[in-house]
Amino acid sequence: MKSRSELLEDRLIDFALMVNALLEKLPKTYLGHNLSSQLTRSCTSPALNYGEAQSASSTKDYIHKMRISVKELRETHVGIKIIERGNLVKDKEFVISVKKESTELIAIFISSINTATKKL
Repeated sequence: MKSRSELLEDRLIDFALMVNALLEKLPKTYLGHNLSSQLTRSCTSPALNYGEAQSASSTKDYIHKMRISVKELRETHVGIKIIERGNLVKDKEFVISVKKESTELIAIFISSINTATKKL
């Protein structure tokens, strides 16, 4: 059975792949290209930073890396909202499911940061 940290890492990897699948559906316009470029970076960053957080040298270092992940998740969330409001992808249910996952991941990270902060 996988640990909670392994399950979260898997979920972050799946999220990055889900967002990239969404980006493939964007129109080949200036906006579509720019969103795709920016969100490709911001959606993969949380998984990578979470991997670093697992090897943090201290609780403060862990919190710092987790906060970076939250910033990137929020950036991705706003990008998904732009895609949704701009009707840039026809598959509305998929857009909503990706947005829901970003909201849940943000909540998980904030909770983890709050728990770690109490340990300082």
